[in-house]
Amino acid sequence: METKEKFLSFNLGVRDTAVISLQHITEVLRISMTEICGVPQMPNCVLGIYSWRGEMLWLVDLEEMLGYPPLLQGSNLLSKMMAIVLENEGKYLGILVRQLTDIEWLDTEQMKPPSADLFYSAMSPFLRGYFTKGSEEMIFNLDALAIIQSPMWGHNS
Repeated sequence: METKEKFLSFNLGVRDTAVISLQHITEVLRISMTEICGVPQMPNCVLGIYSWRGEMLWLVDLEEMLGYPPLLQGSNLLSKMMAIVLENEGKYLGILVRQLTDIEWLDTEQMKPPSADLFYSAMSPFLRGYFTKGSEEMIFNLDALAIIQSPMWGHNS
């Protein structure tokens, strides 16, 4: 049985790499901060709303959501960021990332189960597991569905 899946990989924080299965990714956009409408009374990681294909797309700072320092700190203000649009059953969510790196085939049978001492606790609800590359590098496999369905969005579920 074919256990390889296609994943989009991107940077998380300064040193980490994460992947999300392509099956839940609708589109990748380049977004400038000025195009995002802030929304009050939302968790910090929710940056606001972006007009996308005539719909309102919620945008989330994935790094902050997962326990990393916010993408938008001080001099870190990236004028353009990459947004990955996740989709599940007609619900969309945009997650902002620092930089996309690649599309890769990974064998899901090689995925190791998440263990709590390896990453931020904020990450655990959104982690399917991780892959290792070489001796050093770990690649976190994020669960697109868990991110879209997070109770954090409250009314957006």
